Amino acid sequence: MHETRYRNRRAYAIANALLRVTVLGEGGHIAEITDLASGMNPLWTPPWPSIEPSQYDPALHPEYGQNAESKLLAGIMGHNLCLDIFGGPSEEEAAAGLAVHGEAPVVPYEIEGGDGELLARAHLPEAQLRFERRLRLASGVLRVIETVENLAATDRPVGWTQHATLGPPFLVKGATQFRACATRSKVYESDFSQGKGYMKTGAEFDWPHVPHRDGGTVDMRVFTDTPVSGGYTTHLMDLGREQAWFAAFTPAVGLVFGYVWRRADFPWLGIWEENHCRTSPPWNGQNLTRGMEFGVSPMPESRRQMIERGSLFGERGFRWIPARSRVRVDYCAFLLPASSVPEDVHWDGAEQVSFG
Repeated sequence: MHETRYRNRRAYAIANALLRVTVLGEGGHIAEITDLASGMNPLWTPPWPSIEPSQYDPALHPEYGQNAESKLLAGIMGHNLCLDIFGGPSEEEAAAGLAVHGEAPVVPYEIEGGDGELLARAHLPEAQLRFERRLRLASGVLRVIETVENLAATDRPVGWTQHATLGPPFLVKGATQFRACATRSKVYESDFSQGKGYMKTGAEFDWPHVPHRDGGTVDMRVFTDTPVSGGYTTHLMDLGREQAWFAAFTPAVGLVFGYVWRRADFPWLGIWEENHCRTSPPWNGQNLTRGMEFGVSPMPESRRQMIERGSLFGERGFRWIPARSRVRVDYCAFLLPASSVPEDVHWDGAEQVSFG
């Protein structure tokens, strides 16, 4: 591991013969998972300048907007962690300083390396949680082990989502294809696109055919080619599988990118589409992204809404962290030649992803 600068941010990187992985010192974002042969990083890099969250000041940085999302957007990149909420804070939480998706994507991390690993630790003081993420590379696979410790004497209901966001040049309109072991699905229950989306609000459906607002369906396995759109859908991972997964590939790029995780840990996959839809700062109609967000909650929403929802399609919508206890999850990201594009994906329990 070595300390570096990435997009004007303090960062830390590990690499092997195939991949380089870079983690930001503040927010802990996995900013890149880059194929060294091609220089391709499938993860999203926002087009606006990135600053450290600790430097963000609403009065000095109006270019990031003026709301509870602004501090996060000032430093967001690639794969960011949502903990202990997935979505926006309540009005009272926002007034108290809580940002969208909680403290995890904006607090400073202590990062160290050794024996081919990168270890990132953070303390979430308001949530009374301690977080640890251990990264290890093995060929074209990144192994990730996360531990959340509840420091309080009370059980805690939490949102916990891996907000992995893909962007150009890997993400190409009308070309990038997606596969996932998804089943029952639902469109976000209010307008997520400022009236510019094509999905039928609140519609329930079976993956991958999302109902169009004007009738018919759209196949979500191919990224949209519409001029402007936006939306959010949630997808229940196949209950018959021990491992859940998604894979994305773009024929012209020649690489397949995705994640594999234990379905019991993260039963939901949220898909966020931003296709030049948001025009407020810092978006300014310039962004093309697809978030593939696997976690314990079906929808991005406040803590109160998460608890009041409770479940969807019979599956829980948040996770309990017992008092003075630790919970561990592990998952893999992979970036491999397109010849490995799977019809099915499984994780063999070691440090690699197998296709078959």
